[in-house]
Amino acid sequence: MCELLGMSANVPTDICFSFTGLMQRGGKTGPHRDGWGIVFYEGCGCRTFHDPNPSAESEIARLVQRYAIKSRIVVSHIRRANRGRVCLENTHPFSRELWGRHWVFAHNGQLRGVKRLPLDLYQPIGTTDSEHAFCWLLSRIRAEFPEPPRRPAALWRFVYTLSQALNQRGVCNFLLSDARHLYAHCGTQLSWLTRRAPFGEARLTDADMTVDFQRETTPDDVVTVVATRPLTDNESWRIMLPGTLAIFSAGEPVTTFSG
Repeated sequence: MCELLGMSANVPTDICFSFTGLMQRGGKTGPHRDGWGIVFYEGCGCRTFHDPNPSAESEIARLVQRYAIKSRIVVSHIRRANRGRVCLENTHPFSRELWGRHWVFAHNGQLRGVKRLPLDLYQPIGTTDSEHAFCWLLSRIRAEFPEPPRRPAALWRFVYTLSQALNQRGVCNFLLSDARHLYAHCGTQLSWLTRRAPFGEARLTDADMTVDFQRETTPDDVVTVVATRPLTDNESWRIMLPGTLAIFSAGEPVTTFSG
């Protein structure tokens, strides 16, 4: 199984602290040695880093850890391969264009028979079931909404419907973003927390590192972090229920869908 990390913030924020914890699980404190990737949204563009090497040993990961790239939405993934060989094209997150926006997707789990789902405009580059699921999901969204819907809630509910269809095929934990919102779907395991004033100290579980966010933030900052498993051991994480889709915007939870 892979692990996911996402962030939604109301101001450009770096994810160095959380990413430092995640990268240890890529071959040091965890078995996810088969590559990693991260996407930072910046305006209409994305900064994207992929490496098929273990994140705990990756020089590119160390660069991301040290280089405080600031973003309002971040999606990251460390891989333990079960479908598709270990190579760059099979490394999450995957990205495609829709409505003139970058959409990115990272998945944790296995989906039975997903490659039998019909595709249209979007085609996989690699061989993972995850990328096929993303291409199918985005194809369905484009068919349902040739133009961006006027009511975002209509899109959110449709994404929830698609997530439930995928969830019936196995384990479907994923992070998805359209550059405006962060979608987090829990098939089996996903958690999140929101940091806001008054800020305090946070201590990583997987690395000897503590940060006093009161010194690093302003009173108006709001940041939500989503992870497969809690990354800190002194904060209260919210454990999502299986079958739940949560949508975040500007650091705040906007709405939640569940069965």
